[in-house]
Parts: sequence; structure tokens; C-alpha cells
Amino acid sequence: PVLWRRLLRKRWVLGVVFGLSLVYFLTSTFKQEERTVRDRNLLQVQEHEQPIMWKVKFSSGNSSQLSNQCRNSVQGKLLITDELGYICERKDLLVNGCCNVNVPSTKLYSCDSCLPNGCCSVYEYCVSCCLQPSKQHLLERFLNRAAIAFQNLFMAVEDRFELCLAKCRTSSQSVQHENTYRDPIAKYCYGEYPPELLPV
Repeated sequence: PVLWRRLLRKRWVLGVVFGLSLVYFLTSTFKQEERTVRDRNLLQVQEHEQPIMWKVKFSSGNSSQLSNQCRNSVQGKLLITDELGYICERKDLLVNGCCNVNVPSTKLYSCDSCLPNGCCSVYEYCVSCCLQPSKQHLLERFLNRAAIAFQNLFMAVEDRFELCLAKCRTSSQSVQHENTYRDPIAKYCYGEYPPELLPV
């Protein structure tokens, strides 16, 4: 211990320690800057190499042909929306993943729980409503106007169904003050703009 105290009192030892600390600080700072630049470059939007596919490739009459598989919204306890825009009760889902269109309660492009601003109180109705062919222009406008980070989020989307699934999920745009919904009832939105802010 006495040897260390004597050694640390010498100016040249303190200079070496300070110099090494300075070198360490500078290399850490430059490495962090390189990582920041690399991350920023990853976030920059690249042109879509392929345009989004707006039509599903098989016929709209999905009946019960097993060869025509449907993707669907999966998560609903009571309701499911398939990629053709049909919404049905979970019990009316066919083995191919499509809603059974022969059941009277199955609806096509239903906006039953949706407001004019494109926000809905039920996720599955949001997806079904979003899939309406008339909403294509709105979705294209959204993709063109989206912020850089937002556009990267949606760049993995390959077709309108995936876009509607992603768009209708609640996001930071659906909340205010980071912990309450802007509209606690209609919180699933496919529209261009988030729900109105509630008065505080």
C-alpha cells in the first residue's frame, strides 16, 4: 500500500493514467458514434423493390375448398377476420383458415364497430373494414406519408392483409401520456390519423 501511494504521487504516473483514460474515452466515443451512424443508415428508407400486392390471388368465394388456404387474424377469442375480408365467429372458421361464407353471421368488409375516422372498438372489425377495396387509396397515402421509422416498420408488409393487421394493432399513436388510450373504446385504427386526444 505504501509503494502504491508513493507511485501515484509521481506526476508522470498520473499523466500516464490520465493519458490512458483519455484514449479509452475517445475510442469509446468514436465507436458509439460509428454505431449511431450505422443505425441511422439502417433506418433510412430504401425504395420498395416490389410494390405492395393489393389483391389476394384466389377467388372471393372461398367456400370450403381446402386447396385455398387463408391467413387470418388468429388472436381473437370470439371473432376472426380472414385475408379476404370476411369476419366470422371463431366457431365458423373452416379448417383452411377461411371464414365459412355460408353462415349468415359471416360478413364481408364489415365496419360494425368503426367510427368515420377509421378507429374501431374491435380489432377484427378494424381489419375487415381496412380490407375494403375502397380503402386502398387511403392505405397507399398512409404508406407514402409515413415517417421514416414508421415506414421501416411497415416495409416487411407484403400485402394489404398484412398491412391491415399491422395498422389495426394498437400502437404509440393510440395512446396519450404513455399509459392511457386516446379513445379507450375505439383504439384499433386503420385510418391515416390517430384518434383525437382526450381532454385532460
